[in-house]
Amino acid sequence: MPRSLTILTLLVFFAFLAPFANAKTTTAQKGEGIYQLLKRNGLSGKESFETFVEINKANIGPNNALYQNRSYKLPESSSDSIVEPLLGKIHQNVERIDNALKGCVFYLVSGHGGPDPGAVGKVSGRIVTEDEYAYDVTLRLGRRLMSHGAQVHFIIRDPNVGIRDDRYLKNNKTEVCYPSLKIPSNQRQRLKQRADAVNRLHKQTPNYAYARCLVVHIDGRSRNQDIDVFFYHHKTSAKGKRLATVLRDTMRAKYKAAQPNRSYEGTVSTRNLYMIDNTTPPVVFMELGNIHNARDQKRILQSGNREALANWLCQGILADRKKG
Repeated sequence: MPRSLTILTLLVFFAFLAPFANAKTTTAQKGEGIYQLLKRNGLSGKESFETFVEINKANIGPNNALYQNRSYKLPESSSDSIVEPLLGKIHQNVERIDNALKGCVFYLVSGHGGPDPGAVGKVSGRIVTEDEYAYDVTLRLGRRLMSHGAQVHFIIRDPNVGIRDDRYLKNNKTEVCYPSLKIPSNQRQRLKQRADAVNRLHKQTPNYAYARCLVVHIDGRSRNQDIDVFFYHHKTSAKGKRLATVLRDTMRAKYKAAQPNRSYEGTVSTRNLYMIDNTTPPVVFMELGNIHNARDQKRILQSGNREALANWLCQGILADRKKG
């Protein structure tokens, strides 16, 4: 082969590999083949398979076998989508709608978890716990934010439970704090652990255009007291107050459109809570309802209502982002 042709061939080969020089990696699981590994990471098709083999050929066994617990480079996805396994197998592939939140980072903290179920209610003889429903709404909100190009960190996370459409969500104690820390039994230690996680991540993400911490809870009050979604912010945080106000106004507008005969009484106020006082980015703390009240229970028990809550919160965030 002429020398010039050899050089051209090498240039083409290295040009092909260049996009994968800083490729994302994944670890092969026991008994997993290439197609299964690609599918788990939101990739499929002959092109992805062939590219995977090419960029990992020095690390692949006979008949394209993978070695368990060995790290492999992933091809770039041909579709504009994100894969987040925490959302569950059905929902983990998130299609990008637009880049309205590109350059924005969100730290999402669902209340309680691990040894602490939070507020506990009862519906038709079934136990319902705050942590499970707050977590489900948090996952749904994170998925919405990601679809608009945002970077999302789930601070409380359960690798065994993704988004669920069930009415009754089984209480689990398998939640951990980012990245995979056991959640302490002591309340103050729990709160410090998650605030520290937010602050560490925030310090590692300096080039953000917009950063917010959202804390999601469900209140536990007397059975006859129904409440609308309401919001807290730090007393000196103008950004936190603005976001809380925009979220409240968005909720009011959505309820007016969906249920014109229903008033909305959600409030915005300050409160001295650990997560509000000890997180670096602007924080909004929200209560989604009263877990003991029959009317409020409908808001969280029906998966369609949990999805609507996430959607409306996301729309409020989009509106706030436009303000700068």
